[in-house]
Amino acid sequence: MTDQHVALVTGATGFLGRHVIKAFDHAGWKTVGTGFTRADPPTILKANLVDETAVGDLVDKTAPHIVVHCAANRFPDYCDANPSAARELNVTATQRVADVTSSRSIPLIYISTDYVFPGLPGEAPYEVTSTPNPPNLYGQTKLDGERAMLDTTKDSGLGIVLRVPVLYGAVDEVTGNKESAINVLMDAVWKAQEKDAKVVMDDWAQRYPTNTEDVARVCVDIATKYLSATENRTSLPKILQFSSEDRMTKYQICQVFADIMGLSLDRMVANKEGGAQDGEAQRPYDTHLSSQSLKDLGISTRTMDFTAWW
Repeated sequence: MTDQHVALVTGATGFLGRHVIKAFDHAGWKTVGTGFTRADPPTILKANLVDETAVGDLVDKTAPHIVVHCAANRFPDYCDANPSAARELNVTATQRVADVTSSRSIPLIYISTDYVFPGLPGEAPYEVTSTPNPPNLYGQTKLDGERAMLDTTKDSGLGIVLRVPVLYGAVDEVTGNKESAINVLMDAVWKAQEKDAKVVMDDWAQRYPTNTEDVARVCVDIATKYLSATENRTSLPKILQFSSEDRMTKYQICQVFADIMGLSLDRMVANKEGGAQDGEAQRPYDTHLSSQSLKDLGISTRTMDFTAWW
């Protein structure tokens, strides 16, 4: 690109947001991120995303060509325990960001989830045209965020939903493996090495772990595609989906980790019963996302090999 474009990434201190910032940087964009508790000006600005005036001031100050909205409460169990906080960030903040970007004719990419779908046996893979029916509160708040964003941007045509599945990748040194529902399984493998341990691990729900770097690259490709289509931008699809094709249960992922490290899983028990465990939100069986919508746009859907990355 001849003139340097600017990307504003919300939730830039989070698991996905950090990688999205890096991907836009690598592609030659000028990037600005937002954070809240971990803001680090001038590259990561503190922002209260539920305050529309503050969001407007932020956007006017940074003058982005595109906004990628990664900020979210994304842990199902946390959302169940803190429904008001989950709705505030996943729905209200999304509405505020969409109000601001739409009024300024700035495209907005909203990161959503495969958990907008019920994940019943035999239904997957889900297309962008499939009917959502979330199995838990987390999925519902993300679906409500989708609808709020798409309704706000329907006249401008500048809202894009990108649904992704469970993510893995390089974690923050401070937060550690608990940033990711996949990375944290490494801790479970180590726990299973302890004497008299009995670690029960789900071997029912089908997961499609996707690397944060792959999702970040797709965000850059979407941004480039939509910004270059100035004349027919409103005719481009408003919902996109991206997923790896690596199908594994959590127990099978632990097997991969154990094989790599030469460890035993004798003290890990595979739970094939499914359903919600005590204190956990309901998980779906299989919410595999079809990536056909990206392929139709000519955007690469290649992903890193799960075992090779680890």
